[in-house]
Amino acid sequence: MDDEMTELITEEATRTVEGGNFQCEGTEIAGLKVITPRVFEDGRGYFMETYSKRDFEEFDIDCEFVQDNQSKSSRGVLRGLHYQKEHSQAKLVRVVSGEVFDVAVDMRPDSETYGKHFAVRLSAENKKQFFIPRGFAHGFLVLSETAEFAYKVDDFYHPDDEGGVLWNSVGIDWPIDEIGGEDKLIISEKDQKWPTF
Repeated sequence: MDDEMTELITEEATRTVEGGNFQCEGTEIAGLKVITPRVFEDGRGYFMETYSKRDFEEFDIDCEFVQDNQSKSSRGVLRGLHYQKEHSQAKLVRVVSGEVFDVAVDMRPDSETYGKHFAVRLSAENKKQFFIPRGFAHGFLVLSETAEFAYKVDDFYHPDDEGGVLWNSVGIDWPIDEIGGEDKLIISEKDQKWPTF
């Protein structure tokens, strides 16, 4: 592919689209999108939509989400990098409280960005959401004292179909200094045993 075509594809992928009560920013990796909701604030507090099928279809996100999940983790917890091998899941992730460094790794064998990753900070303050289509490994590092992480998926969890990639084998620049160094990482035994990419 020539440079001009690559530039056109990158320009299209990274465009910003307004739709209803959301703004959607593309990334250098096709399919990954960062979504910012419109927040209505007054003296009582705030209101925002966190999902609208109609608006998301404007961003070419047309998933039938079937399950919502939520977890709470402490500073230094690193979860990932996870994926399902046969029952791949699209995810819409956000942080309800605290802050995380969130990462998606392209695992699609035919993708021009196979093995590449994209990271974004998600927090209760910035209210950003991260849409991750099927075919990606996903993980996050908790930067705040605690963080509550919520996400939608478009397929159910299949325990026997679980796959993973070792967290430090993809070239991700995890902000470990923000948690006090690598010795402060909290990683499950299972996540420490995933194969390298």
